[in-house]
Amino acid sequence: MQETAVIADPAAAAVALDPVRARLLRELAEPASATTLSLKVGLTRQKVNYHLRALEAHGLVELVEERRKGNMTERVMRASAGAYVISPEAWALVAPDPARAPDRLSAQWLLAVAARLLRDVGTLILAGTRAHKRVATFALDAEVRFASAADRAAFTRELTDAVGGLVARYHDQGAEGGRRHRVVVALHPSMTPEDPDAT
Repeated sequence: MQETAVIADPAAAAVALDPVRARLLRELAEPASATTLSLKVGLTRQKVNYHLRALEAHGLVELVEERRKGNMTERVMRASAGAYVISPEAWALVAPDPARAPDRLSAQWLLAVAARLLRDVGTLILAGTRAHKRVATFALDAEVRFASAADRAAFTRELTDAVGGLVARYHDQGAEGGRRHRVVVALHPSMTPEDPDAT
């Protein structure tokens, strides 16, 4: 079982987003049969089997074993991943594009950049899985509490200068065999239960 699977196919995304099927995926973190699942989700075994077939057709669940029970065979299934992320690639026609409105202070632009990040990393994970290679990535996650809007503005200026300086120092356009990497730095209000007034 993969730790996280990226769903890039629109049909698979539609299947995964169905509320009943999403519940089944959650329940199938541990292997279970349609009979066991029917008791947990309150549906008939036949309906559960119908949904499991749809999930299996898109590779979202996988067969663990088959057990013979009387005159029938019971199939034990499990989710093919511990978690699923739907790539914006699945909605290519409506996916946000950072190139449309490059306003660094716009929440909409941040969302478009995040969507591109999700799409790109998802594609890299799929390619890395097929090639049995790890993807070289790095992420930094921190939280800062600003005393004022002026402090926040000063922080963003200094951060922009610092990252810009690093990019200028290490970027080598003519490096033979070099590989381009994208750097994304984002700042947004934290969303925590302890601080509901995050904006």
